[in-house]
Amino acid sequence: MPVLVNGERIEDQVIREEARSIRPKLEEAMAGEDPLTVESRVKQWARENVVERALLQQAAWADPEPIPAEEIERNMAEIRPENGGTIAPGSEEQVSKEIELRLRIDRLFARVCANLADPRNKDISEFYRKNKDQFVRGVTIHAAHIVKNVDEKQDEAAARAGIEAALAELQANVDFAEVADKQSDCPGRGGDLGWFPMGQMVDEFDAVAFRLEAGQTSPIFRTPFGFHIAKVIEKQPEGPMPLEDVKDRIAEAIMQEKRQKLIEQYLDQLWSAAQVEDVKQ
Repeated sequence: MPVLVNGERIEDQVIREEARSIRPKLEEAMAGEDPLTVESRVKQWARENVVERALLQQAAWADPEPIPAEEIERNMAEIRPENGGTIAPGSEEQVSKEIELRLRIDRLFARVCANLADPRNKDISEFYRKNKDQFVRGVTIHAAHIVKNVDEKQDEAAARAGIEAALAELQANVDFAEVADKQSDCPGRGGDLGWFPMGQMVDEFDAVAFRLEAGQTSPIFRTPFGFHIAKVIEKQPEGPMPLEDVKDRIAEAIMQEKRQKLIEQYLDQLWSAAQVEDVKQ
């Protein structure tokens, strides 16, 4: 049924649409429970979501400070068709209003969270200690390569001949970096690719490079790009990531948790001060 939120009427259709939107995830989360219980929860949460959204929008629009017109226009420009966006003809005014509402809500949340202090080092260390399983690094390698591309400029035979010439120099004990800078189609930095985990390169490259140990050089192999020779310079086994490497991520996670808690408290305050009543049809 429709609901009045501080005098604003929310039609039943809006609540039904919200229920349709949240039903799949809720059914998944409550798999195995009585379907009637699930449906009751869907209806309850749909109503609460719609009311909460209305309260938040009312609070955002109640702020007498306007959003600068240039800020709205800057956001509009980003979604105009010429910039890859989609604004239907004649709908600019509605889109502009939606953008203003989003900016008002963002500003409202920023004010709610304005006095949040940065996490202390002690808090970060404690979070790391309790959640170490979230900070596990897979095998990573520091590798270099020599590549001869197969493309419109160089056919398969020419690329193969070029990579075999590079291999011959390596077998004659010429330094890998020197050969890479002289023979590779990606010269510079001695072919150094830096550190990377499995999955960052194409599968064919990973399949060869991650089988090598530190200091080993591969035979010639093929990827979609062409022919390669890879060398693993250093290799780190799977294991926990050092605190120093994840400190910023943890600090952001703690801040996000604090922000979410403050926003939830603010929404609870809106609820407690609101007049919400069902409308009998």
